[in-house]
Amino acid sequence: MSSAKSLLIRHAQIILPSGELMVGDVLTRDRQIVEVAPQISTQTATSEIDATGLTLLPGVIDPQVHFREPGLEHKEDLFTASCACAKGGVTSFLEMPNTRPLTINQEALDDKLQRASNKCLVNYGFFIGATAENLPDLLTAKPTPGIKIFMGSMHGQLLIDHEAALEKIFSQGVSEAPAKQARLIAVHAEDQARINQRRQEFAGIHDPAIHSQIQDNEAALLATKLALKLSKKYQRRLHILHMSTAEEAELLRQDKPSWVTAEVTPQHLVLNTSAYEKIGTLAQMNPPLRSPHDNEVLWQALRDGVIDFIATDHAPHTLAEKAQEYPNTPSGMPGVETSLAVMLTAAKEGKCTIAQVVQWMSKAVAVAYGIPNKGAIAPGYDADLVLVDLNTYRPVRREELLTKCGWSPFEGWNLTGWAVTTIVGGEIVYDKGKLNTQVRGQALTFL
Repeated sequence: MSSAKSLLIRHAQIILPSGELMVGDVLTRDRQIVEVAPQISTQTATSEIDATGLTLLPGVIDPQVHFREPGLEHKEDLFTASCACAKGGVTSFLEMPNTRPLTINQEALDDKLQRASNKCLVNYGFFIGATAENLPDLLTAKPTPGIKIFMGSMHGQLLIDHEAALEKIFSQGVSEAPAKQARLIAVHAEDQARINQRRQEFAGIHDPAIHSQIQDNEAALLATKLALKLSKKYQRRLHILHMSTAEEAELLRQDKPSWVTAEVTPQHLVLNTSAYEKIGTLAQMNPPLRSPHDNEVLWQALRDGVIDFIATDHAPHTLAEKAQEYPNTPSGMPGVETSLAVMLTAAKEGKCTIAQVVQWMSKAVAVAYGIPNKGAIAPGYDADLVLVDLNTYRPVRREELLTKCGWSPFEGWNLTGWAVTTIVGGEIVYDKGKLNTQVRGQALTFL
């Protein structure tokens, strides 16, 4: 056997790429899975885990997070966020460009990649943000999973709320290559003109529940319709971020080209407008929480494949910031620590299967973003893995959270499927409550 680091996981309940469950062993070496079998008896490894009673899943790939570095590190930074990822079973993330400075050119992208290489316990990738002025950068900056467009709920350079400006981005590079193969465009789909109008209509109301009426279902639907229209016109690869409404889901059910994908957050599946009464401004996010009817339609769209995968939109703010009076409160909530447990708890409740959770939180993300060798437990795939306990329920406790903001919208929820051990590149980064902060993830590549 080579002298390379190797890890042998024994007696795990393994979720295979087929979705079937097999009790067996997994051997990793040189950051990759080298063998999956009912029993691996002839190998010795530098490390060994007895996973009896635990379920082995591919590590979660969270394709939409806001980790706040550089410029807003009082809310979160790449180190604290990656610690929270490791605790939550998230082994890779894709981060958004609304930091300070904005990630809108190669220099800013390189800066983030350098910071991540020094700080991140898990794997990482960073979106390039679209402005009205940086069209050349949108084609040349690399490596990046895609172009992020804020159609609404944004201010300054990153707000692109006019169709003519959007069309320039969607049409860019189409003549040089098949548009479906051109760089992915991911949209935050809310109509800024409607939001502005409704802010005036509801001015002076300080109940945070009004947020869901100001940025209503119609604001989301208008923007998604426009993005879909431009995507179809240029046959341009489109991803719809954090879809939140029944109307958008039904639109895609009727009209979803093969080159269009969509995601939903756990929040929009399991929380709704009733959360404002319980947790106030902690429930405020963009796009906002919706009705129980929206919850149900989104669940069905996810199960049917109309919605392709899960993302958290982890967007932390401090408790002091959230304690301000609406509308002065910032929108956003943390999620990377709880997303897998929330979804596995839903699976135990019969809303979906464990295999579907794996598909939505690992494999489908890797496929959509062209991330090679991620999202499955099979030889040749990267050894990014998480062992979870599906038999023990524990509440979400504020004092146990690793995110710098120190709170969760799910505080007090009794969840199962918590990560027991998280493995990044064949190295144990989190185990039974303890982090190995010496582990470093790698920059993701995008085919």
